[in-house]
Amino acid sequence: MRTLYELPRFSDRWSYLYLEMGRLDVDADGLGFHQDDSVVPIPIDQLAVVMLGPGSTVTHEAVKSLSRNNCLLAWTGQEGVRLYAASIGGSYSSRRLIRQARLVSNERSRLEVASRMYRFRFKEAIPETTSLESIRGMEGIRVRKAYADAAKRYDVEWRGRRYDQNNWSAADPINRALSAANACLYGICHAAILSAGYSAALGFIHTGKMLSFVYDIADLYKTGLTIPIAFRITSQEPAELERAVRMECRKAFHQFRLMERLLPDIAEVLNAGDDLGESAEEFEGRIITLAVGAEDWGIPWESERAGAR
Repeated sequence: MRTLYELPRFSDRWSYLYLEMGRLDVDADGLGFHQDDSVVPIPIDQLAVVMLGPGSTVTHEAVKSLSRNNCLLAWTGQEGVRLYAASIGGSYSSRRLIRQARLVSNERSRLEVASRMYRFRFKEAIPETTSLESIRGMEGIRVRKAYADAAKRYDVEWRGRRYDQNNWSAADPINRALSAANACLYGICHAAILSAGYSAALGFIHTGKMLSFVYDIADLYKTGLTIPIAFRITSQEPAELERAVRMECRKAFHQFRLMERLLPDIAEVLNAGDDLGESAEEFEGRIITLAVGAEDWGIPWESERAGAR
């Protein structure tokens, strides 16, 4: 006997799962991550992002299942840092994309959105005549101060934001921690943007990159979330820094209710307060079938068998 269950909205989902050194494949009524002789069940109807790290493979059927369940699949570098590719979102509607394109294509409306992003982030009003270049400069000053304040608070040596994407281990611990934390945040913001039907590329402050809007939205939360997390965990000198940062990010994102806030916050900075909801017809695979009596999913987050070291 079969029954219907409606998939949870984006705001109700768990944040992300990072996997490496294994195979993601269909397993029973869902997905499983195969490593050696063990299989870890993956709750695809509850996740927003699955990040596949080095040594991972994924089957065609697994990708189909993730797509049907509106779960973003991202191929990343080690520890979830550096995005190589990502799957498409689950929205059938283009109305938000059209609104975003209109806003970013008009100089005045683009500046208005950038100003709202600044006010949202720093709780500080700025004159309407402030140029985009000035907003970028003001943001840079505020962010540098946030780094300095966090370094002083947690007694971490800070010599500036320096890292080489091609040589991960060359960066000092705090820069690796910041990159790991931001990668987690980017993945969730990316998933939210695609789930709602926006373009990840059409940014207002950041421009010219395929993830410009992801960076715009992630920046709304960095000073309150990833910067303090990175400095605090670095100060504790854990044996496995990046893993500890990811674990703390997941906890902080849950406490902050990031998944619930993202879509309303995006609507707020775009002045789209009339378009806050999620409707079933907009999303890929909103309804699925499951066997009656199926056991609840159970997964050892960041377990040794799920790719964390």
